[in-house]
Amino acid sequence: MTLTRRQFAVTCAMGISAAATTGGISTSRSQTAGPALPTALTLKPGTLVVASAYPDPPFDLIENGSASGFDIELMRAISARLGVALQPVRYAGGDFNGIFGGLAKRSYDAVISGTTITPERAAIVQFSQPYLEFNQGVAVNRRLTPDVSSVAGLRGLIAGIQSGNTSDFVARRLLAEGAIAGIKYYPYDGIGVALDDLEAGRIGLVIKLFPVISWLVKDRPQLSVAMQVPTHEKLGIAFAKDNDGLCAAVDRALTTLRDNGEFARLQARWFPPSGRP
Repeated sequence: MTLTRRQFAVTCAMGISAAATTGGISTSRSQTAGPALPTALTLKPGTLVVASAYPDPPFDLIENGSASGFDIELMRAISARLGVALQPVRYAGGDFNGIFGGLAKRSYDAVISGTTITPERAAIVQFSQPYLEFNQGVAVNRRLTPDVSSVAGLRGLIAGIQSGNTSDFVARRLLAEGAIAGIKYYPYDGIGVALDDLEAGRIGLVIKLFPVISWLVKDRPQLSVAMQVPTHEKLGIAFAKDNDGLCAAVDRALTTLRDNGEFARLQARWFPPSGRP
C-alpha cells in the first residue's frame, strides 16, 4: 500500500474523528480463539482495550477509518488467540510517556505503539517479552545538507524530537558531545510539523525509530534517512504493574504466533526490504 501525504493526513483525520465519536477505533472480533481469557484480566469482559499513539507507521496508523499497522495486526492476532475482541483506542497526549498513566488509571488494558522497553518505563509498568528490535534513524534535508552521512555531518544542526520519544536520549547525547547545536521538541502528534520544519530548513534533522522515520519521509523527496544510530531498542507491550495474568497470557500468545509462522508473516508484510508495504 502507498499513501500520499494528503491521503495519509485524511485517513488519520477520519480515524481520529471516529475515535472521538465512539470512544475507540473500530472494534474487531476474534475469529480463531485459543484458550479463553479469564474475564477478570480485562476491563471489559470479552474485550481487550489497547492504546496506541497515532500516527506511528508502520506500527500504528489509520486506514479508511480503521486502525491498522503491524502493532494493531499483531494485537488482533493475539486477541484471536485469547478469544476476545480487540478495541484499539487513540492516545492523544503531547508527551508519549503519558500513555503509561492510562494503565494505572484503568483506562485501557495494554499499550502497544512501537514502544521501547526502558528501565524508567519498566519501573511503572510491566512489559511483555520483546517482540522486535530497531535502531534510531536520522532524517535530513538532502537539498540543504546533501553530504550528511555520519554524525560528524550533523554539527551545527538543530534536532527535532517528539516529546517522550526515546530518540530524546540520542539527541541529548549528541548535544552533550557537541555533535548537534540544539534540540527542538514537538508534541507527540506533531511529527508532521517537525518534518515540515525539516523541509523548510527551520531544523536540520529529525530523529525517530528507523522504520517509522523511513516510512514518514517516503512522500517527501527532499528528505531522506541519512544514517542509523545503533541503539538496539527492544519493543514490548505494556501492562499495568499488577496485571501479571494478562501479561503472561499475551506472552503465551506471542510464543504461539512465532511458532505457527503468523508473526513472521506480519513482519514480512509491514517491514519489507523496500521499507514500506
